[in-house]
Amino acid sequence: MSQNIVIDKQLVRERFCSTLKSYRSHAVVQKAMAGELSEIICSAQPSRSFDRVLEVGAGSGALMAELLSRCTVEAYYANDLVEESRHCLLEVLDRFPVQEFHFLAGDIEQLEELPLELDLVASNATLQWLDDLDGFFRNMAAHLRPGGILAFSTFSTANMQEISAIEGVGLSYHTLGELELLAGKYFELTVSREEVQKLEFSSPEAVLHHIRRTGVNGIRRRSWTKSRYKHFIDQYRRLFSCENGVSLTYHPVYCCMKKRAL
Repeated sequence: MSQNIVIDKQLVRERFCSTLKSYRSHAVVQKAMAGELSEIICSAQPSRSFDRVLEVGAGSGALMAELLSRCTVEAYYANDLVEESRHCLLEVLDRFPVQEFHFLAGDIEQLEELPLELDLVASNATLQWLDDLDGFFRNMAAHLRPGGILAFSTFSTANMQEISAIEGVGLSYHTLGELELLAGKYFELTVSREEVQKLEFSSPEAVLHHIRRTGVNGIRRRSWTKSRYKHFIDQYRRLFSCENGVSLTYHPVYCCMKKRAL
């Protein structure tokens, strides 16, 4: 049974900062999630037009690119724990006509100054890193206008189950039902669904390479000793072999909801 841990936000920042350049090409699941989430947002807003948008955990700009290729946005507020991600986002913005852009560096759970009267709060593959989801949902509801949209993707309980099975540690993921209950206190649910995907890699070593290049290993500070490494490789191959090598599970969930009218 894996141990749920207290998230070290500084470690998360360091790991994602070091992988900003490699994230786009290696985070294939997260990129597909960004496209799917953008389609869900467009279905919820047929005009495909937003005045004020806040993205939480904007990272290297995958969701921003998908969203702006489908919708028009007047003012785009992008938040990320990694201040250096601002440069990636500006590269994306070079391709799209956004009148205003504001970058909000820092932990979304600690930021005191957030824009008001938002039309959309969106977040892709980020909320699993937050400590207090109830507080997050309450805070976003306070900053959205009545009828405004909260749309997010995150990961659920089967995510990277291979890693937690061997290492005995993992993030405290929520089920889709738990997410619906938490957010349902402040929003009317319009869309919720989940899926399980298994990626195949040639070897356990290739899995580790994939994880390092996407920064999702920001769970704890622990060095790889020779014995730990050998144990991980051997166990992974023994427990999670498949036809083309070994597998790694992703468990994305998608939710879209609207703030209740006053």
